[in-house]
Amino acid sequence: MRLPFTKFAGSALLCALLAAALSSPASAQRQTERSRQKVTAEKQRAGIKQRLAAIQRDIARTESEKEDAADELAESEAAISDANRALRDLAEEQDATSTRLDLLSTEGARLQQTIVTQKKQLSQLLREHYVAGNEDRIKLLLSGDNPNRINRDLQMMAYVSQAQARLLDSLRTNLAQVEANKDKVENAQLELQEIADEQRDQKARLEQEKGKRSALLQNLSTRLADQHKQADRLQRDEARMSDLVDRLSRLIREQAEAERRRQAALAAAKAKAEAEEKARALARAKAASEKAERERIARQNAKPGTKPAPVPEPEPPKVAEQPKPVETRPSTPPPQEVPLAPPLPAGAFASLKGRLTAPVSGAIAARFGQRRTEGLSWKGMFIKAPEGTDVRAVGPGRVVHADWMRGWGNVIIVDHGGEYLSTYGNASAMLKRAGDMVRAGDVIASAGSTGGNAESGLYFELRYRGKAFDPASWVKF
Repeated sequence: MRLPFTKFAGSALLCALLAAALSSPASAQRQTERSRQKVTAEKQRAGIKQRLAAIQRDIARTESEKEDAADELAESEAAISDANRALRDLAEEQDATSTRLDLLSTEGARLQQTIVTQKKQLSQLLREHYVAGNEDRIKLLLSGDNPNRINRDLQMMAYVSQAQARLLDSLRTNLAQVEANKDKVENAQLELQEIADEQRDQKARLEQEKGKRSALLQNLSTRLADQHKQADRLQRDEARMSDLVDRLSRLIREQAEAERRRQAALAAAKAKAEAEEKARALARAKAASEKAERERIARQNAKPGTKPAPVPEPEPPKVAEQPKPVETRPSTPPPQEVPLAPPLPAGAFASLKGRLTAPVSGAIAARFGQRRTEGLSWKGMFIKAPEGTDVRAVGPGRVVHADWMRGWGNVIIVDHGGEYLSTYGNASAMLKRAGDMVRAGDVIASAGSTGGNAESGLYFELRYRGKAFDPASWVKF
């Protein structure tokens, strides 16, 4: 028996689709979406880092003492902080990518099962079409059979053809989705491999830097012990911190004042434009009223049967042309500027007095105002905590400083608005960067002993308008 052309075409199409499902081109080397996002994020942070680096350089130029044993720890401790932060970020990325890979695998299995079912249905349709013989539409029309039967058979053949077409379209769509799913799975697997490689590199770098730091601490232990006994060194450290805070506070105030002036200028320009528009509307209304009155008087004075003379159109009222308002600077700072002033109400942080959560869990080793050394007292609190313990922001705000500082190690400063600042020193890792917005309770650092500290923990300060005050009545320790 010779099969009609439609059967051969359907079989060929099915074979082609099956071949497409079983074969996929090898994935070429490509850049993952994760890599592109990392490059973009680093570019955005370059401007913030540049501005704060300029502040640090300015402070360093004002110091007479440039050589301190603790300075030798700066590079190593900063590198350890970077490595710890990178490992934490990579772990979070790995979890998210693994979850995405599981979802893709589940979706891929569902699509494969759907395709298997559709292939069986298509095979059944082709088999039934083959068994029915090679009666095509032309033969049915020329058979001379009952017209009702011919019409019924033609309708049945049309339904079968439509079902086959729909099934083939659905099969093509599912096969395309399978290919897209395979690409996504391959991309996720590549990203997981990238993360694993980066984790290995970061761990190796961390171990190397820790070994380097241990050697430095061992070599400098005697010198650091002598330096801790010197009040002048502590005074320089405190002066350095105060200088940094003063500069940051001044810059925050300047930015807030500039924004206030900009908003005031915009409000004034808007009010002026509205007043001018109102004056013009009143003038137009007055002119229309005067015109209507003149027309009424002209109609009254006109003789019967004569057409009243047209009333001349009054000249439009002249409104003094005002100079265009000077364009103000956009609220978005240029790339090199650091947005230091947080978008928080002035009294938001002050309203949280007595309800702030402790930045870290641990025993308080030094309190505000306690005697520290000859002529000096603590300007904040030192809380003992094992290295790596999470340090959390006590309130919402923006990170305005995240860098190593002589005498304080890795330091993060958060601006809470209303000229309130919180300081977190001696961190082993800074998990936030300058310019990052944080919420109350967000992990921003890890406790440590950077800056030459003998004990691991956290140095914590609260300042208002640059002056340190006792956190005990503000924070629930």
